[in-house]
Amino acid sequence: MVEKAQPLTREGLQKIEEELRHLETVRRAEVADKIRQAKELASTQNNAEYEDAKNEQAMVEGRILQLQALIQNAELIDEDGAAHSKQVTLGSHVKVKSDEGKSVEYIIVGPAEADPREGKISNESPVGRALIGKRVNDEVKVAAPRGIITYKVTKIS
Repeated sequence: MVEKAQPLTREGLQKIEEELRHLETVRRAEVADKIRQAKELASTQNNAEYEDAKNEQAMVEGRILQLQALIQNAELIDEDGAAHSKQVTLGSHVKVKSDEGKSVEYIIVGPAEADPREGKISNESPVGRALIGKRVNDEVKVAAPRGIITYKVTKIS
């Protein structure tokens, strides 16, 4: 099965690698210890702690597989090129002004590292998709739950 390329910044890739290392070295050992302790407490039949620990182990192992696939399919975003581009691309820092006069700054990233609270929006999100390819002074319209919002690109860096 061929996985889709996952665009990541260097910082995003580093965070994912750190999380993977933590899961493989620390969390696996913690969960294995929980399973061992639960087995010692009682028989594995009707042992809620054992079941919880096994479920936690499955979640940790699933996340490890997910992170490994993400790293394997990572495609680094050219942040330096994006900073010098005259149009919005992956890795661009974009300042926009809404039709309500509110200025917001976004960093366009891949879906794996999107975090709207930090201003990092996915190139696959409605706003990110609308901004890709736009230039300073271009306007975009984005459908939002409260209606259509118009943004004007004021700065790309």
